[in-house]
Amino acid sequence: MSRSARRPPSAPVPAPRGLGHVRIIGGRWRGTKLAVPDRPGLRPSGDRVRETLFNWLMPALPGARALDLFAGTGVLGLEALSRGAAQAVLVERDPGLAMALREAVAKLSADAEVHAADALAWLAGCADTFDLVFLDPPFAEGLWERALAALVPRLEADAWIYVESPADRVPTVPAGWILHREGRTRDVRYALYRTPAPQPAATLRPDDPPATTE
Repeated sequence: MSRSARRPPSAPVPAPRGLGHVRIIGGRWRGTKLAVPDRPGLRPSGDRVRETLFNWLMPALPGARALDLFAGTGVLGLEALSRGAAQAVLVERDPGLAMALREAVAKLSADAEVHAADALAWLAGCADTFDLVFLDPPFAEGLWERALAALVPRLEADAWIYVESPADRVPTVPAGWILHREGRTRDVRYALYRTPAPQPAATLRPDDPPATTE
């Protein structure tokens, strides 16, 4: 009787490749890890930078409507929601990243919209306005000035805009924007701007004489 051929031992199943994680570091979802696909040039804002940024933003977050324009991992928009923002819109053109964002939003039951679209094209067709915007575009594409100019009509009065860029690059912002805070690491400059508050209409003081006409 012939012996059955011995089967070789099963090769170990390789771990899935192409996935990484980002972690929400504060608020109601603190410590939650979110899976994200690995993409060339994808560069989530580091924990230390985010902690500093959200300390700056703490008074502005409750009830804010936030836009994470070049969302990537979505960690800025989702961190804002975790810390008290009311709603967030996440815009990301990479289909795989957009799918991961939708999965993260579902996992957290977050009040967020995900748009799989080019950021500038989406802005051109957007009619909404926002209290808070995160702008961290792919560094290699040099989109800061174009995106900042396109944002102007989409901002509420007294809005906050976070801009991340290479450490040696200071993007030109629209006239009138006020630099609130900035910092640098070895690789990035991170800065928080504010749009001017609306000016009250001129009124007569009680002791001013009424205007006269001839």
